[in-house]
Amino acid sequence: MIVYGSITGLFKTLFILIGVFVVLRFIGQLMIAKRNIEEERKLNRQQKEADRQRNEKLKNFGKVNILGKTKQSSSVNYEAEEVDFEEID
Repeated sequence: MIVYGSITGLFKTLFILIGVFVVLRFIGQLMIAKRNIEEERKLNRQQKEADRQRNEKLKNFGKVNILGKTKQSSSVNYEAEEVDFEEID
């Protein structure tokens, strides 16, 4: 079998290869854009959470919270003992 090459067949093959290359490049650009959008959303969520935590800390800045205090312990009357200290040489 003898195969003859022609100019039109060569151009047809080149255009097909160029077309496939362009389509693959376009799909790659879409995938990169999708990844960047997801990354931006993630960073925005993290930024909002950091801002929320910062605002919560600023809201409570300077306030004192006493933990573990209940109504029962506040009604108990504690009496203090007087202690004498001696100096040791």
